[in-house]
Amino acid sequence: MADKFLTYTKRNDFLVCVDSDGCAMDTMDIKHVKCFGPCMVEEWGLGAWREEILARWNEINLYTMTRGVNRFKGLAKALGEIQARYCEIEGLDSLVQWVGQAPELSNQALEREAAKSGGACLKKALAWSRAVNQSIERLAEDEKNPFPGVREALKRAYQDADIAVVSSANLGAVLDEWDLHGLLEYTDVVLAQDSGSKAYCIRKLMERGYAPGHVLMCGDAPGDLEAANQNGVYFYPILVRQEGKSWEEFRDTGVVRFLEGAYGGEYQQEKTGQFLANLAR
Repeated sequence: MADKFLTYTKRNDFLVCVDSDGCAMDTMDIKHVKCFGPCMVEEWGLGAWREEILARWNEINLYTMTRGVNRFKGLAKALGEIQARYCEIEGLDSLVQWVGQAPELSNQALEREAAKSGGACLKKALAWSRAVNQSIERLAEDEKNPFPGVREALKRAYQDADIAVVSSANLGAVLDEWDLHGLLEYTDVVLAQDSGSKAYCIRKLMERGYAPGHVLMCGDAPGDLEAANQNGVYFYPILVRQEGKSWEEFRDTGVVRFLEGAYGGEYQQEKTGQFLANLAR
């Protein structure tokens, strides 16, 4: 996990970290609607309550303050509600405990834990996660596109700042999607689910010599804001259902203020307020 951080080369004094799903790539909705939720219903045999369970899954993962939560945290929350409302979920406590304590929430980490404890819910969670990845791979290429303005914004920022993809998604999917649309040429490093939490990734990148006021996290979910706050760096929000407008403002105003040292204070407060209000509706 440390190799990417050790081999990463710093080009500039400024660093922009960018989330992928739902932020740069318009892939979050379709992955949850077509892959995450349906695979959960299938794995746990929840077809009798399919529509209401899928609607609640989307609320948890797309349209409220838990938007963008790690897949296993989202799963534990959803299964907890399902157990309370619909049916027993065997071994749920073991999944909840792992999600709450594990330093790494990935397929590899879950595989090790499931092999060690033998918990039924852990094994099913791993099977679910693998099925999700396979389902995502089967999505048509024309269903996985960047939001309008992403390429232009990254190209502008890349001139004067280092660009790191910091995502909680599957690494292979992130690399494939960014490569398909020619976005990797405007990035310096890609950090995904297997590299650790977003807060950890930002912290490790900062060890390469960036001052806190020279680092900005660009994201669409509360977890992105939290990762920025934990490291004392700036946050720029990509607003749900206003993504194209958000990227246009980032290119024309946000990144300019950031590079000129005028991002903090009133502008940061304004953007954070817009972000929280947008998800609280």
